[in-house]
Amino acid sequence: MKNPIEALNKIFDSRIRLGVMSVLIVNDGVSFNELKQLLDLTDGNLASHLNTLEQAEYLKVTKAFIGKKTNTTYTITELGRQSFKQHLDALEKMIKGI
Repeated sequence: MKNPIEALNKIFDSRIRLGVMSVLIVNDGVSFNELKQLLDLTDGNLASHLNTLEQAEYLKVTKAFIGKKTNTTYTITELGRQSFKQHLDALEKMIKGI
């Protein structure tokens, strides 16, 4: 019998990264502050998890100015979308015992 956790993506082991990807997969773009508020996280905690996802090329970062303030927006990449879907499919198979 195949090991059921083999198909899971280690990057999504973190509940925070799982939450970030869940938000991004259903939204066109989400700002840093919106993610921070939605997931109830500190700046540093969220930034470190976003950095991990960015390094894996699962999300794209866009920085812009609104007036004099910077606005950082995150969107999911196609690689991120595919990887997250594969992770969710693997979880579903584990739950169903397939």
